[in-house]
Amino acid sequence: MQEDPGADAPTAVPSGAAQPTSIPATRPPMAADTLDAVQAALGAEHAAVWVYGLVSAFLPASFDAGIDAGALAHRARRDATERLLGASGATPRAAEPAYLPPQPVTDQASALALLITAEQDATVAWRAVLDRTDDADVRAAAAQALTEEAVRATKWRIVAGVSPATPSFPGRP
Repeated sequence: MQEDPGADAPTAVPSGAAQPTSIPATRPPMAADTLDAVQAALGAEHAAVWVYGLVSAFLPASFDAGIDAGALAHRARRDATERLLGASGATPRAAEPAYLPPQPVTDQASALALLITAEQDATVAWRAVLDRTDDADVRAAAAQALTEEAVRATKWRIVAGVSPATPSFPGRP
């Protein structure tokens, strides 16, 4: 049995039509470049949630804990990002109804590759947020997201036998 990469995953945390928010604006509005980066990171979170649902059909039950932990972490991060956007007076972008994987998912190897891609895409998105804001709260959220998702990506790379398991600079495109 392979090691479950989600065994100690944190339990906290594409463009589309906007969805209404009922969150009152309690923070100053974000600068345009910060807002764009945070919306893109939200899109990466939406996509990651979708990916975890897709790959569950292609991985054996021994992966259930890792899949559940990863999906839960991305849903929590998505929800926190929506709250941050709403508190800044922005309307969070809605998830797409589906996403197109870069390669078809047909077996365990392709499912693991897609999980790695989803986590890597999220690290790239959150690193872009770090590059585009001076807001301490936004930076803290982005740094935490980047770190957690880089760790999950590393765990999935180890399970998939990908080397190196950790890139030199997580979040670099």
